[in-house]
Amino acid sequence: MKITFLGTGTSQGIPVIGSDHPVCLSGDPKDNRLRVSVLLSWENYNFVIDCGPDFRQQMLRHKVSKLDGILFTHEHSDHVAGLDDIRPFFFRQGDIPIYAHERVIKSLQERFDYIFANSNRYPGAPAVQVHTIVNDHPFKLGGKMIIPVEADHNRLQVFGYRIDEFTYLTDVKSMKDHEVEKIKGTGVLVVNALRIEPHHSHFNLEDALKFVEKVGPKTAYFTHISHLLGFHKEVEKKLPKGVHLAYDNLTITL
Repeated sequence: MKITFLGTGTSQGIPVIGSDHPVCLSGDPKDNRLRVSVLLSWENYNFVIDCGPDFRQQMLRHKVSKLDGILFTHEHSDHVAGLDDIRPFFFRQGDIPIYAHERVIKSLQERFDYIFANSNRYPGAPAVQVHTIVNDHPFKLGGKMIIPVEADHNRLQVFGYRIDEFTYLTDVKSMKDHEVEKIKGTGVLVVNALRIEPHHSHFNLEDALKFVEKVGPKTAYFTHISHLLGFHKEVEKKLPKGVHLAYDNLTITL
């Protein structure tokens, strides 16, 4: 399985519009972050986790011509706002499968009602195949078992996913012990690390490092990063062995 980090930034991305923060002005490409998403590829399958406002740019940048489905973590705009840009895939392939918590599906139906319309569909509107994810009910995609992992984003439930030896989590602030058990010993763990200072709904760097120690992966990558975490190169030097900052366009293979 190949994992491509399409975006590793927080809700505003880096650089933040109008900001004169030194990280936003950095000339290092690794400090330039689109909204968070990953592309998972194996055999002839392509799945993305989340579909934010940079989705079109991400698909073009990585020359993705086929999409087998979208797994959503939750309904916040930086994770769903690009859904309309599935249109080229829909025109070639037909209805695009989406996988999400029932609450997230309802939110998408309200926000993108024309995509979910059963009658009087607007010409050119895309359509989706809806698959509801229920915690503790793994499901198969492309021959692989997908294990939902539930966490809390402040008071909002979010899903992460374990697929073989890869676990992807974002927008996590806390996780119950029985959910941690689902991902202990995973080969590669991806999890959010927003900034240095504590945050009400995200792991900060200290939280993320403690979580990595608890899970015990072989390798960990931090994502959903804001400019307030600091320069990529400087933060990377301070991380423990086996722990890294992810960056846009990073590709790893399992």
